[in-house]
Amino acid sequence: MSKTSGLNAAINQLDQALFSAVQGINILDAVAPLNYRQQKEEFFSSSYSVNPQFNYADHSLDLFQKKRDLFNLPIEQLKDDALMRLYSSVIESYVDKLDQYKAIGTPEFLYDSLRYFGEPTEKDIDNARFILHLPDDIDPRADVLFDAVEIQQRLEDFAIHEGYEYQIKLDESLIANALVSGLTVKINTSAMASETEIKALAHHELGVHLVTTLNARSQPLQILTLGSPVNTTTQEGLAILCEYLSGCLTLPRLKVLALRVVAVQSMLEDKEFKKTFALLKDKYLVGDDLAFTITARVYRGGGFTKDYLYLQGFHQMLHAYENQRDFTHLLAGKVSLEQLPIISQLIEKEYLVAPQYISPAIASPEPLDDVHKFIAHAIK
Repeated sequence: MSKTSGLNAAINQLDQALFSAVQGINILDAVAPLNYRQQKEEFFSSSYSVNPQFNYADHSLDLFQKKRDLFNLPIEQLKDDALMRLYSSVIESYVDKLDQYKAIGTPEFLYDSLRYFGEPTEKDIDNARFILHLPDDIDPRADVLFDAVEIQQRLEDFAIHEGYEYQIKLDESLIANALVSGLTVKINTSAMASETEIKALAHHELGVHLVTTLNARSQPLQILTLGSPVNTTTQEGLAILCEYLSGCLTLPRLKVLALRVVAVQSMLEDKEFKKTFALLKDKYLVGDDLAFTITARVYRGGGFTKDYLYLQGFHQMLHAYENQRDFTHLLAGKVSLEQLPIISQLIEKEYLVAPQYISPAIASPEPLDDVHKFIAHAIK
């Protein structure tokens, strides 16, 4: 009998206990400003002179009890070393997330964010500057833009074609154009996107974030639905990689990722919303709406450094895609590249199963022109 059909009781019990213990812990939801639109209007009305004051939902988590529940989980009962390392790392990751919760909306949040996500290195800054200095005429901007209703229809068509289980709904509280939460794809009611941008969105949100959710839910253990430590770099890197392999990663899109790196660095140095906003507008000639969105993303919660990881993640995933034998195992759930050897071991031992769904851009990549290949491989 395989381990997938006869998992030992201790593993099943621990897996379920961990899954129950972390319910309600979602830092992205917790740092979503409740008054985003109102503060945006007031910031523009003040001629960019008054820093936004974002408000956040009160959480009902008993942080101390949650930590106690996590630390009391009996991982020593696991007899497999790979399983022990995987469960230990996920538990420690959620303890770090709980530390972030208690500081949301305060200056201390930034330090917890730095401890969890880190900060841009010189290499990250150099990569961003390289992209921002590329001429815009490599990828002319599209004139025809589609609204949120049309975006919703296009994403639904993509999901149906790929046979995904999904829900799609419009949401007026989002900062991003779209995001996946569980099996639900949320689309910003204010979103406007070109044909290429919609395709990129489909490959990014559905082809990776929804796919890894679906694959995680098909696992005999629930741990891959929870996420390896700082799996953001890998998961967002995979999503950008799929934009690239589908032929939809444009230079304007890459420049947005580079601007996020610049914005994180400015937030750490300048520590003032209006200064970061002005930097994007004055030095990089970013329009008001995009400059506000990028700035709000990095200042939410009190200082959220996560956004510099997208560009770094793309570089890591492109290299892994071209060199890693078991690369598609990264799609088995919310996995990080650092955990790939462990995940592959557990798949081989049949504690986990290989991913059911493979991102369509990875399964059938589009031919890419030499210019875009050069730019992608120039990111170090």
